[in-house]
Amino acid sequence: MTIQHIRHQGTELAYQLLAGADPVLVFLPGFGSDMAGTKALFLRDHCAARGQAMLRLDYSGHGVSGGVFTEGCIGRWAGDARAVIEAAVPGRRLVLVGSSMGGWIAALLARDLAARLQGLVGIAPAPDFTEDLLRPALDAAALQDLAREGVTMIPNAYGPPTPITRLLLEDGAAHLVLRAPLAIEAPVRLIHGMRDAEVPYQTSLRLAERMTGADVRLMLVKDGEHRLSRAADLALLAQMCDAVTD
Repeated sequence: MTIQHIRHQGTELAYQLLAGADPVLVFLPGFGSDMAGTKALFLRDHCAARGQAMLRLDYSGHGVSGGVFTEGCIGRWAGDARAVIEAAVPGRRLVLVGSSMGGWIAALLARDLAARLQGLVGIAPAPDFTEDLLRPALDAAALQDLAREGVTMIPNAYGPPTPITRLLLEDGAAHLVLRAPLAIEAPVRLIHGMRDAEVPYQTSLRLAERMTGADVRLMLVKDGEHRLSRAADLALLAQMCDAVTD
């Protein structure tokens, strides 16, 4: 498939659209991840086998999109995703699939696109992670860096240290979804590993509690870690996506 682009707020955003039937499965990557990850490509192949449309995208500062990672934040990345959705699949029914931070963005989009939402799937979703997980973990030196430079570096279990900006924290605080009822009525399926060292599975419990709809189910994988990319995890993910699609 050819990578396509749109311009949003002066930045070139990349996406790939797999042709097929509605609903369109929209994959929303995690923090620092992109549309070429294991779960995204697995779902692309799964949708192709089913004849279902799928949209993959890179937020600004991610993957092959333009922009600078440290200039991004939750609100901007949610806006990027919505801009791509509106450009690539205007008016079509949607199943939003969000991995980690993508689960937070999926929740934000689900409220805004409620009339088109057929279902939502969260893979180790990380709503409010900037406030609940990042901010409490910052030590005095990191807080000084943020105050002085606007950015600090934190360890990353999967690669080089990750830059965390004051913008990310401040903007995240303006987009919290776990502090009040979350108006999502479409079917929701959440998958979370109980050995997740990055985002505790209790986050998914809180998310399920906040959603106003009745058709919300959480699958806990006792030996699952944050990435949930093993063959058995991917098979479970496919089942969850099919459950809110068919």
